[in-house]
Amino acid sequence: MCRAMTKKDELLLIQPCQKCMMAASLGRRDKKATATRLKADLNRTDNSSGVRQLQELLDAVLNPEKPAADTEALDWCKCLIAGGEGFEDFCKTVRSYDNATLCGLVWTANFVAYRCRTCGISPCMSLCAECFNNGDHTGHDFNMFRSQAGGACDCGDSNVMRESGFCRRHRLRTGENVPSIPRDLLLMSEMVLPRFILCIIQYLRDGYIEPDTSTERDLQKVLQQLEPQISFLEELTKMGGAMRTVLTKILTNQQTFKDLSMDAGQSVGQRKRVKLSSNTKDPCIIESLKHKCFLEELLFWTIKYEFPQKMVTFLLNMLPDQDYKITFTKTFVQHYAFIMKTLMKSHESDTMSNRIVHISVQLFSNEELARHVTEECQLLDIMVTVLLYMMESCLIKSELQDEENSRHVVVNCSEALLKNNTYWPLVSDFINILSHQSVAKNFLEDHSLLMLWMSFVSFFQGMNLNKRELNEHVEFESQTYYAAFAAELEACAQPMWGLLTHCKVKETQEYTKTVVRYCLETLQIWFDAIGFIDEPAPNQVTFHLPLHRYYAMFLSKAVKCQGLDLDSLLPDQEMLMKIMVHPLQIQACLSEIHSNMWVRNGLQIKGQAMTYVQSHFCNSMIDPDIYLLQVCASRLDPDYFISSVFERFKVVDLLTMASQHQNAVLDSEQERPMLEGALTFLVILTSLRVHLGMTDDEILRAEMVSQLCMNDRTHSALLDLIPENPNPKSGIVPGSCSFEEMLSAVADFKAPVFEPGGSMQQGMYTPKAEVWEKEFDPIMVVLRTVYRRDVQSAMDRYSAFLKQSGIHTGNPWPPYKERTPLHPCYKGLTKLLHCKTLHIVIFTLLYKIWMDHQNMSEHVLCMVLYLIELGLDNQEPCIEEHCHDSWFPGTNLLSNLHHVINFVRVRVPETAPEVKREAPPSTSTEASSYAQVFSLVAERRRKFQEIINRSNTEATQVVRPKSSSTRWVPPGTPPQLVTEILEIRESMLSLLIKLHQKLSSKQNSLSASWLEDMDTSRHTHGDGITAIERILTKAAMRSCQIKRSIQDICGKVCPPVPPKKNSPTDKKTMDKEERRQRARERQQKLLAEFASRQKSFMETAMDVESPDTEAAMDLGASEVMESEVLYDCVICGQSGPSTEDRPTGLVVLLQASSVLGHRCKSKEAKKLPTSDEEHIYAADTCGVAHDVRLTLMQQFFKDSSCLQSVSIGWDGGVYVQTCGHTLHIDCHKSYMESLRNDQVLQGFSVDKGEFTCPLCRQFANSVLPCRPGRETEAGAWHTPTNKKTFVLVKEVEDLQEKLGPFPTESNLSKEMELVIKDIKNTTQKKYMDYGKNPGSPDNDFLFMYSVARTNLELELVHRGGNLCSGGASAAAKRSCLNQLFHVLAMHMRLYSIDSAYNPWTKLTQLFDMSGFDEKRPEVPMLFRDVPSLLIIFVLTMPQPLRKEHFTCVVKMLYNLQFTQALAALSTKFSPEERQAWSTSGALKKNAANAETSFEVLLSHVISELSKDNSVYKVNAEETLMVSVWSPQSIEFSLQQFCLPFLRLSCLLQHHLYGDNLTSCLEEEEFSSLAVCLGLLSSAPPSNTVHSASCLKWAVSTFDLVSQWCTEVTGLFQMQAEQSLTLLVQEPQWASPRLLQLPDNYNIIFQYYHRKACTACKKVPKDPALCLVCGTFVCLKGVCCKQQGICECVLHSQHCGAATGIFLLINASVIIIIRGHRFCLWGSVYLDAHGEEDRDLRRGKPLFLCEERYRVLEQQWVSHTFDHINKRWGPHYNGL
Repeated sequence: MCRAMTKKDELLLIQPCQKCMMAASLGRRDKKATATRLKADLNRTDNSSGVRQLQELLDAVLNPEKPAADTEALDWCKCLIAGGEGFEDFCKTVRSYDNATLCGLVWTANFVAYRCRTCGISPCMSLCAECFNNGDHTGHDFNMFRSQAGGACDCGDSNVMRESGFCRRHRLRTGENVPSIPRDLLLMSEMVLPRFILCIIQYLRDGYIEPDTSTERDLQKVLQQLEPQISFLEELTKMGGAMRTVLTKILTNQQTFKDLSMDAGQSVGQRKRVKLSSNTKDPCIIESLKHKCFLEELLFWTIKYEFPQKMVTFLLNMLPDQDYKITFTKTFVQHYAFIMKTLMKSHESDTMSNRIVHISVQLFSNEELARHVTEECQLLDIMVTVLLYMMESCLIKSELQDEENSRHVVVNCSEALLKNNTYWPLVSDFINILSHQSVAKNFLEDHSLLMLWMSFVSFFQGMNLNKRELNEHVEFESQTYYAAFAAELEACAQPMWGLLTHCKVKETQEYTKTVVRYCLETLQIWFDAIGFIDEPAPNQVTFHLPLHRYYAMFLSKAVKCQGLDLDSLLPDQEMLMKIMVHPLQIQACLSEIHSNMWVRNGLQIKGQAMTYVQSHFCNSMIDPDIYLLQVCASRLDPDYFISSVFERFKVVDLLTMASQHQNAVLDSEQERPMLEGALTFLVILTSLRVHLGMTDDEILRAEMVSQLCMNDRTHSALLDLIPENPNPKSGIVPGSCSFEEMLSAVADFKAPVFEPGGSMQQGMYTPKAEVWEKEFDPIMVVLRTVYRRDVQSAMDRYSAFLKQSGIHTGNPWPPYKERTPLHPCYKGLTKLLHCKTLHIVIFTLLYKIWMDHQNMSEHVLCMVLYLIELGLDNQEPCIEEHCHDSWFPGTNLLSNLHHVINFVRVRVPETAPEVKREAPPSTSTEASSYAQVFSLVAERRRKFQEIINRSNTEATQVVRPKSSSTRWVPPGTPPQLVTEILEIRESMLSLLIKLHQKLSSKQNSLSASWLEDMDTSRHTHGDGITAIERILTKAAMRSCQIKRSIQDICGKVCPPVPPKKNSPTDKKTMDKEERRQRARERQQKLLAEFASRQKSFMETAMDVESPDTEAAMDLGASEVMESEVLYDCVICGQSGPSTEDRPTGLVVLLQASSVLGHRCKSKEAKKLPTSDEEHIYAADTCGVAHDVRLTLMQQFFKDSSCLQSVSIGWDGGVYVQTCGHTLHIDCHKSYMESLRNDQVLQGFSVDKGEFTCPLCRQFANSVLPCRPGRETEAGAWHTPTNKKTFVLVKEVEDLQEKLGPFPTESNLSKEMELVIKDIKNTTQKKYMDYGKNPGSPDNDFLFMYSVARTNLELELVHRGGNLCSGGASAAAKRSCLNQLFHVLAMHMRLYSIDSAYNPWTKLTQLFDMSGFDEKRPEVPMLFRDVPSLLIIFVLTMPQPLRKEHFTCVVKMLYNLQFTQALAALSTKFSPEERQAWSTSGALKKNAANAETSFEVLLSHVISELSKDNSVYKVNAEETLMVSVWSPQSIEFSLQQFCLPFLRLSCLLQHHLYGDNLTSCLEEEEFSSLAVCLGLLSSAPPSNTVHSASCLKWAVSTFDLVSQWCTEVTGLFQMQAEQSLTLLVQEPQWASPRLLQLPDNYNIIFQYYHRKACTACKKVPKDPALCLVCGTFVCLKGVCCKQQGICECVLHSQHCGAATGIFLLINASVIIIIRGHRFCLWGSVYLDAHGEEDRDLRRGKPLFLCEERYRVLEQQWVSHTFDHINKRWGPHYNGL
């Protein structure tokens, strides 16, 4: 129907457009004005027009048709809310009215927070760093942790934590005295925000599309567009309590929601909602999703969009508002089912799980709130229903027992739901609310809920069934068992432990009874569903029986804590028999798995067996199972129980007196381990008291002892290994012994020790001696070991203790331990030890061991004896039975021990040796005592039948196929069985005595009277002999009759005939066993010998300090040999001299080093900055000082001269060290080839020339050729001559003029050139080129002599900075300076010094100064570095240099050094003092010793330097030096100034000529060195030595000094300050130190882990600190990469010439970068128990370990990282 458009329609069309126009025209400029106007209008009493205007404006601005990304709307809202003010100012104002008393700071994943168990009421309590640091938690049990799912700070919330732990701000409740807020401040917010929130909701409604794979991204897109709006909401919540109150009103007011929803986009909301209800099955859930307020719909969309982080944070930020908290919690509970469905569909279930828990943990940790919601919203019903519903989605039919007809369903562990732990958020919420007593009470009182829960638990009963593979190895090993164990632990066991904590007192008896009743009902249902009657299906096992375990744990609690009578909670006998079957099946299967019967199922079945007993699972799995079996054993017929055990373990056939038998179910090699397993199980069953009467403290003690006996443990490992229940380790349980107290009672702490060059040790706990003596319990150890080797380890440690303390030297047996008495309820358990079946088994086994039957072992005997002893210790009143069967008269062990058994009837194969024997004469008297063939199985069936008959009165008996008796006989049938009669005539006692003889291999080891002489004290520890003696003694003490029998048996003097070997075949097998055993022992012995040899070799090879190698390898050693020096090649083993053709070389490691450059003046190490105020300045380091000096020189002086006046190599110098081993260079080349072809992953790069020394395996990268030694002229070298000084000076000059013979082209010279190349390649280009024209000979010259300088200086540092210690030092042994000098000298002979510029002439001659007007003069002598000159002279003169010439050079240079000292000193005087000294010295000028008097020389220097361009002008203005200089202080400072030069000269002399260094006191060092160098003829008394007396002048003293001074004062183009800088050199440097670190690691962590990087301005993901210079860097950060190299590697090159030491802030560990490799060094911060905490996983407080830090510093200074740390890997520039 077409009708004309009416006027009204037109108007409708125009309206929105006009509005938009209007809004736009208002423009940004007018927003403020509009806002101010509207605010004023709204404040009037009649505000209707204002309201209308505002609504119209908002309609225009907040139009959901506009794209969300348009921020115009947001700007408007900010303006309107602020009412015309600036938004920032508005925020400040609102904050000032913040009345919150809670912190409530919300954080997301990876945030660092704290948890204090001492202050927490809820275990989930957490604090932000600020609140934690402002609270007082000293001495509390707290730790720092990295949040996994996010969280919120609980400070101020007394429901979650104790008030004593609140921080200062929240303790004072600052919020309570805040003034009330003016009404008009938030008026606009109240009007605008509802519309703003509605707008967001509309965007969310419109943007939502049901996600299939294609549209997943679209949801993210919608969220990205809404980012600014949601962030704005988040900002509002941070304005404090006042704004939150407004938001709460808006979010929870149903009327507002109704009004606004009606107006706006009604259709939108409706359409979505209808769609929802159509696809939700549960009627109760649909009901709850009709939204009544903004909060409900916001939460709904939060869930739909899978919990976007910003939305979650917004919803959580509101929680400090109490009204909001309650409404929100209710809303959350209503949406619970919806959350679960969304979670199951989600692709990102991990992230979503974290976000859900982030919210729920805030809501459910608060008991008040949890109780409230439980009562009002049926929280428990919802949770259990939701969990059930969730698990129902992945059920499969159970295949346990009766596969076809089973009606039982179990969860399928390979479903994603279980594999990915998707259920954990819901389960963790459930556990969380069950921790509140009031909620748990509700749960336990609600029977229908309990029933539901039991049906939930039964889904896990029998899951992950294993079927034994008998033929093929399984193709695919499923790893589903992880999921199964995790599911049982999290979904069944943890809620169970939660409930058990509330069933601890008598008042809660009813709860326990109810749970037990429902457990039994559910178990009965389960038995019926799987069609179980009496026999478990063969070859199947499931480790998951949560129903059994619930039943067991509630029984245990009922008896232990609630005083209930056990019998009242137990079912009838038939049910007990059924209950025991499956747990027993697991115990038997554990043995089967360890006996390799399940090997075809792959490794995963071993994994299951291990997990079942592992520390986190054992108290929820194996412990309840064993306890349940103990309960069954104490109530069932003992004969039935024992025979069931042996049948389950499949060893019934083995228990025969005959020497041969057939076993249909086991191979013969499986029989022994299975028998051992069965006996060990019986011992555990009868001796374990964990649930049968031990107190919690005793349990904790036993657990601790067993773990410590296996191995020494660190504190954290021990915490981890001890089961959490019944002793929660967190929080102090009142009245019980804490973990720490118990630990100090049973163990000693072994502090971490440092093996030099070894691994870093952790602090360990080791058992005290009395623990080994009295408490070591092998049974507990067996129960708790995951790996079988741990049992062996415990026994080895035990025997080591016995040897050490002299108690027992042999191979001890596991000691027998007295047990705590049984709780009266479980007394029935001792019946097991007193039943005929067990006694028959014991008798049979004793007999078989005595007769050496196959498959018996020491372990079997040990366990048999253990059972006898347990029986003796736990007496039962004897029950005489009337039906005398022919074995034993009664059940009591004591009376059965001495009962003699004469004949036994056995069934044996026809081929057995027993058959051929004649039947014994059968007389009427003996015939009665034939013992029947004992059939355990028949016995067991009879018992079971009786019970069934008793309970089933109906005649309809189910006929059961007797699975074990009707066996299918395979082809190739073994021989038939026949019945034979054996003559035995032994009792258990006589067998024990015979075994004693056999063990001690003496004929009559026990004399008739031995009982009287017995010393019982030595019985507790020992071997089998001791054990038998102990048993006989105990038995004799308990019964006179036994005592008589023992004496009788021992008294039969005729030695018993040793039992014959039964048959040749038997003998063979025996011999075979023995041979195997012997072979094994031989092998052990060989291995041990090999190991010890290897060890001793390694010790000699690796020992850095060992003296013998020193003597052999110190090639500059003093003994002068007439012949050539011989070297051993470690590759070919030949010994010979190094020749030109076949040179020998030293294995060396070349590394660039900046250690020297990092030295400072002060001895104190610099402190690491830990606040913004602290800084480190590098300007005062040695490296910087030398750089500045060189740069300044190059400004004014000739470049070639500058390059000879200083040394470089402080930063990036090349350090050469050796391990002392030599090899032929050609051998080395072939060795490198073989390494190159050897593709084994090495920790080094062969292509870079790296290798390890073939002998000692030390890391190396080059070979330093040894100079062919012609030692003959050495004599002439050393002899001092009495030539006059000026003669020697002339000779030195001639030597310098004389060009050395150019080296002939030979292998040796080639190798030397190659080494020089290696040395140059070791460091970076920038550390070699200091000249104006890079690559020039001058540059090369400087680099070469600096290498020598670096090595000398470093050796000095290694000697402790001085030469007081004299002779040898560890560093000297690694030094190869002699060889290095020859290589360098050979290279430097290529450059001759131009004689015109030769510094020697300036040192020793006067010459005309007129030619001084060059543009670029040479460096004045007083500015030159004297040690550098020494090295230049030595290296450029022909080698070998005569010692007299060396001494002459030193003397001349000392004159210069002394003059420099005077000049430097004079600049420190005040002008007056300078004047005074100048005058006083001038007076003495004509004295005889004027040339060697410092006063005269000082005055001369002062007067010379005052001329022309005086250096003293500078500090004339500032007389800083107030101190007065005495002659003593001047003398001291002159000596200090000259000492470094003397030390270097002395060291050089030591290496060149092998002179010994004498040790001396520090104050005598000067005179000692002066004598050593020949500057003084003999040492005067220390206090009288004058530094000036060492001077020896070659020409007129004063003229020479004047000449040197004139060079300085004649510099007209230099500023006086600059001259002064160069004049005052600083020769004294302290030893290099790493930064000084704070004692507490937290100080570093708090400052650096949130600090932004200076380069990229971001907070690094992995921040690191350089411990040498304190630079903060991004480890692995892509942000700071340059040319593909990450920042840490770059920094290591810049700061340490490719050696970097970094502390990783987030991991507390140190990494070392060395060149292209790196290694994890370890941590220098340890916790209170001496342990590292790598990656800060435990978060315990860490403290600096000074020893470790010293070790690190020492390795840095001595350049031994490469030798000591073994695990290196390439870093590929990625660190």
